[in-house]
Amino acid sequence: MRPTIDVRPATQDFGDFFRREYARLARACLLLTRSPTEAEELAQESLVRVYARWNDVGSMESPEGYLYRTALNLNRKRIRRLAVRARHFRQASWHADEIEVAEERLDVLRAVVTLPRRQREALVLVEWLDLDINEVGELLGIAQASVRGRLHRARRALRERFGGSDA
Repeated sequence: MRPTIDVRPATQDFGDFFRREYARLARACLLLTRSPTEAEELAQESLVRVYARWNDVGSMESPEGYLYRTALNLNRKRIRRLAVRARHFRQASWHADEIEVAEERLDVLRAVVTLPRRQREALVLVEWLDLDINEVGELLGIAQASVRGRLHRARRALRERFGGSDA
């Protein structure tokens, strides 16, 4: 008896993957960007990149993890671009309120960026992408206790920087 071979084309598998993941990814990207337009663009670009590597990604244990990591990396690139634009805008003559709001956002961005990479990843995956500790542990390949520790240290560092309590 011969083993059966799955002869479905990769595009069909990707189509199923796309239908299953797109809405969730778009919502996660909305949490990252706070802009429906930016979120859609980020989700679409992430899926385009995954599709381009689907032959490799589709056979991974967690293609979803690869997709979300791609989205996170693209968002980091987007944030860096925004920071450059913000520096240019600071030189322009804006109203004081607009400058203050932009400065506050940049302060938060700077604080998050200064966190060690591992803490930053745990914080973004749990707080912004709303993944649970188990999912984050699997995605990063670490124990749940390690995720909790990284998350605790990241939150503590942000509290120390901006003030606030554990409540």
